[in-house]
Order: sequence, then C-alpha cells, then structure tokens
Amino acid sequence: MTILNNTSLTTAVYLAHLNPVTNAHVEIIEELKKENNLVVMPVRFLKEENEINSRSFPFNFGIREKMLKSIFGDSIQVSTNYSFYAPFKKYFPPLISPKSWSLRKQILQGIENDYFTYTGDKTEGIMLKLYRLNPKIGTRKMISATDVKNEMYAASQGTSSQWKKFVPTGVAEIISENWETVKKFASAEDLTIKIAGMKFPKDGYDSK
Repeated sequence: MTILNNTSLTTAVYLAHLNPVTNAHVEIIEELKKENNLVVMPVRFLKEENEINSRSFPFNFGIREKMLKSIFGDSIQVSTNYSFYAPFKKYFPPLISPKSWSLRKQILQGIENDYFTYTGDKTEGIMLKLYRLNPKIGTRKMISATDVKNEMYAASQGTSSQWKKFVPTGVAEIISENWETVKKFASAEDLTIKIAGMKFPKDGYDSK
C-alpha cells in the first residue's frame, strides 16, 4: 500500500486489533492525528489469502475499515501492512526468525519520514522497541474492545446489554448490519493462542 505523507510531519503508525472500533480507539486516533500523519493498521491474520476470523477477531478488515471511515472519512489512512501470513509460528521466536523482521519491513513500507508506532499494550510495546519501531506506549482505557465484544455477545443471546454506549453511533450501525457475525461467534469457543503477549488464531498457527 502507498502511504501518502506530508513530509514535514512525523508519521504515527497505530497498530491495533480494532475489533470492534470503540470510543477509546477514537479518542486515541483523535489525539494521534492532531500533530502527525496518521496511518492506522488493523491487524490481519491470513491463511491462503483468506482472513481468519473468530470469537476474538469477529470482524474482517473490510468491516473494520468501514468502521474507521464512518468516523474519520479520508482524514486518516487505513493500511493492510500489519498482516501475518500462515503458518504464524514462522514469526517466532521473535528477533531470531527472519520472518519477524520481514514484518517490520512490511509495516514501514511506504513510510519515508520520521515515524513512531503506537500501542496501548505494554508487552507489545516491548516487542516494538526490540524491533526498533520507535514505540510510544499509551495507557490502556477502562473499557477494552474485549469488554465491548463480551457485551455484544451477551446481547445477541438475549441478555440486557449497553454495548452501544461504548462505540460511536456509526460503528454501532455497522455492527448491527453484521449482527449475524456477532451471533455466529457468541457461542463459539475462543480459538486463539497467546504468544509474546499477542493473540493469534489457532487455525493457521502450525499450517498453511
């Protein structure tokens, strides 16, 4: 993807799941875009070019991009550069695996001026520092995307829930349009594995 930069500004690279986009994410993005070029990179996990979705990652990249655009329009860039390709185990161990360094190159593709990466996760921040990605580590917000997902899943199963108050109106509408996806994963097992502080789908971890 071509990154369009105002070369007089630093580029902020926001690496996140954004699954779904919440009010907390919006607050972070608003702050980052004040004085920086901003590139938002929702993570993707791909197996044979198909995105893997699960209870932890219910919404595909296209839906998450639509969520972001419903709020910010063209004032931010949304990039596919933060993508892992199955088998995901090839990215480990960190620093030793050549594939882990190719991910760094992939993230920075098209960024030609000064930059920093942003994460709200301390463990991920340590990893970004080891890969010389100039991280800034923010403070985790009170309500996480996981909390919002759990509220959505409860609502889809008939439990009273206030999930809509934790996401922008436009995002709530997009989630409602994709309510079958929410219902699909509400009763599903969480088929993820946590490695180096980050969740990966079990499907595709060992095999292509």
